[in-house]
Amino acid sequence: MNKDRISMRIEDFFKLHKEVAVAFSGGVDSAVLLLLSKKYADRVEAYYVKSAFQPEFEYNDALKIAKMLDIKLNVISVDVLSDDTVVKNPADRCYYCKKRVFAAIIASAAEDGFTTVLDGTNFSDDIDDRPGFRALSESGVLSPLRLCGYAKKDIRKIARENGLPVSDKPSYACLATRIPTNTVITKELLEKTEKAENILFDLGFKNFRVRNLGSSAKLELGREDFNLIFEKRDLTVKMLSEFYENIYLDLKERADE
Repeated sequence: MNKDRISMRIEDFFKLHKEVAVAFSGGVDSAVLLLLSKKYADRVEAYYVKSAFQPEFEYNDALKIAKMLDIKLNVISVDVLSDDTVVKNPADRCYYCKKRVFAAIIASAAEDGFTTVLDGTNFSDDIDDRPGFRALSESGVLSPLRLCGYAKKDIRKIARENGLPVSDKPSYACLATRIPTNTVITKELLEKTEKAENILFDLGFKNFRVRNLGSSAKLELGREDFNLIFEKRDLTVKMLSEFYENIYLDLKERADE
């Protein structure tokens, strides 16, 4: 970790915030935040939001990590598709969705006696390019990993050293990000996307996205998955053709989000 980017040590952060509610997605960032919260805070609970935007495997990962760390996992259901602005899918959709999601987390945490809510935003995240982070700031949510200078590589290292099973899990943005801006989001479209991505998981792909292009799909792959797509091209096309008329491959390597 580069000491020049540290505004505060993580130990000192938790001296100021002794009881914390952690917004927990099941990914590596929030898993490490949960681990550090348990180590340094006096009291911590995790809050997972179930919505149409979250795939089932994220929920299962959250359950597994919370059980492993022996931390209570509070599950909140949020109907994101009841928000007309979110459904219309404007360029800043994430802002409106995050406002709704974190309002639910903050309210639930308050009922449990927490006044401090944390999220796993880290030092590597480009907050200027993500409207969802503006919603976090407006909601008073704190991001200790970012404040204390933890970059993605630091977080993965901590996860590996502590045996967290998500240490090498690729970042996973919500299902709504697979749908082009200004295309109306429907439950059916989200479910189709989740089924298509589950097919790729089952075929052994690890770092990918299935982008919806109307009746077609574009596959974005990380470097490690390019050899696999050519090895399993025919089977991939056959299985995804249940959902899409055409399947395209983006030849650019997918960056970790």
